[in-house]
Amino acid sequence: MRRWAPKWGLVDQPAARKVHLNPTPLGGGIGIWLGVVSPLLAIEILIRVIDALGSVPGFIPEQIAVHLSGVSYRSGLLWSVIGGGTLLSVMGLIDDLRDLPWLPRLGVQFCVAFGLVFAGVRASIFDTLPGMWPVVGYIVTAFWIIGLINSFNFLDNMDGLSSGIAMIASAVAAIIMLTATSEPHWLVGGVFLILVGSLFGFLCHNWHPAKIFMGDSGSYFIGLMLASMTVLGTFYTSGSGSGHVILAPLCILAIPLYDFCSVMIIRIKEGRSPFRPDKSHFSHRLVDLGMKPKNAVLTIHLATLTTGLGGILLYKVPGWAEACYVIAFIACVLAIVAILETAGRKKKNV
Repeated sequence: MRRWAPKWGLVDQPAARKVHLNPTPLGGGIGIWLGVVSPLLAIEILIRVIDALGSVPGFIPEQIAVHLSGVSYRSGLLWSVIGGGTLLSVMGLIDDLRDLPWLPRLGVQFCVAFGLVFAGVRASIFDTLPGMWPVVGYIVTAFWIIGLINSFNFLDNMDGLSSGIAMIASAVAAIIMLTATSEPHWLVGGVFLILVGSLFGFLCHNWHPAKIFMGDSGSYFIGLMLASMTVLGTFYTSGSGSGHVILAPLCILAIPLYDFCSVMIIRIKEGRSPFRPDKSHFSHRLVDLGMKPKNAVLTIHLATLTTGLGGILLYKVPGWAEACYVIAFIACVLAIVAILETAGRKKKNV
């Protein structure tokens, strides 16, 4: 993509609101998409071949082989997610080329989010509650998906920032899915690991100084994948002992969600469009405090890892009383982030 993107017109030019100083190829999102879809497609073909043969090859470990039927059963839902991610990625690619208005983009996001909800991507814990709670679950899930799509799009403002945060969050989620639940969730955990691999490969080219950017095509795709997979993983099982573990995704993704919410508040408070790009992100605040962009990115990565470890810790405590300590810990981290952001904003205004 570093060679092909300039030929296709996928080049991000320097601008006042941007950090980079030289024209940089876009289209890294296509590489991320291929890095996720290609191995999943290979696995899908392998499962179809196994179903046709009626026997499992010996090179597949037994602890995985027993779950292949379940993977085959849920593959339709997985490919619905991939389809939604592909649609958003194509829209993001068009936006990279032509700079689409925010309203049509948001409309497509709503359509994809609610389409996936009705396809079965929803927080199942709400389905166990009486009355209107299942409908509430549909709405919460849709806004969770839309929120994360835009969170990672907003975070794509410095070299290695959005991709690094997504890689850390995916790795933490994979650890939870494969080691912390009552039994391993191989499908969701495996998708998270594939996402980690794809993002790591991209990060090798996107680290400062970046040789390629992911563009909207990549940020939309990874936002949708993380949102959908955290929902499909449910993060709550009857063997978990308490419902407090449903808060794990909020811990893992606390930093991108905080950045998204704080940026929206700042822009609205200042009378500007919440969807108009600017330099009001947490990463920019750190740079205003005197940090180099690379160190600002590393700081946010470490903050993401810290809140992510809090998500894992939620699975290690027995009930809500102990979980409150973890939540308080996450709240303190976010409070530190808020103080730094406020200090940076005040320094810039002075």
